[in-house]
Amino acid sequence: MRIILAEDSTLLREGLVRLLTEEDHEVVAAVGDGASLVREVEAHQPELIVVDIRMPPTHTDEGLRAALEIRERWPGIGVLVLSQHVEKHYAAQLLTSDSARVGYLLKDRVAQVEEFLESLERVYAGGAAIDPEVVRQLLTHTTHTDPLSRLTPRERETLDLMAQGFTNAAIAGRLYISQSAVEKNANTIFDKLDLTRTTGYSRRVLAVLRYLGS
Repeated sequence: MRIILAEDSTLLREGLVRLLTEEDHEVVAAVGDGASLVREVEAHQPELIVVDIRMPPTHTDEGLRAALEIRERWPGIGVLVLSQHVEKHYAAQLLTSDSARVGYLLKDRVAQVEEFLESLERVYAGGAAIDPEVVRQLLTHTTHTDPLSRLTPRERETLDLMAQGFTNAAIAGRLYISQSAVEKNANTIFDKLDLTRTTGYSRRVLAVLRYLGS
């Protein structure tokens, strides 16, 4: 796939370029700030971008704002965001902006090369790839009215994997249950959470994350 990288750490940026090139991906540009990312996307029209949330000049949300602009102007481009920490506000803002081709990973996940590459492929294919730690923190509620308390342990496991971006078939393999059992769990989850039934895996995941971020 054709990829543009946006990361202000030269060491990490060059490491990602080398990794992706070795995996036969084409890195058409690698930049260190959000404004340059938008310019390079306009010039090269990549299939996917990998972008850090915090970049110069203020190191707050430049990367996220660039990613949101790119999703608005070029919705067909996949977006995989990297972050040093779980930032719930930024995660919810990005993940609820559209229904497909989006990912949010912690930078530590990049060190796990196979998982990182799998996440890239999932986003490129039209799905979602959400870091398990992000999911765990989004699923954490302390109020007594938390509707998640109505879920069984197996339903919570299913929801956790759904929110990470796994398909029903992949969830079945990880939980050692049938795909029809996963589908039954998913329908029960949405009933218990009072969510509108949706068709299409990516919309379903984003509906859960939108609900949790509300």
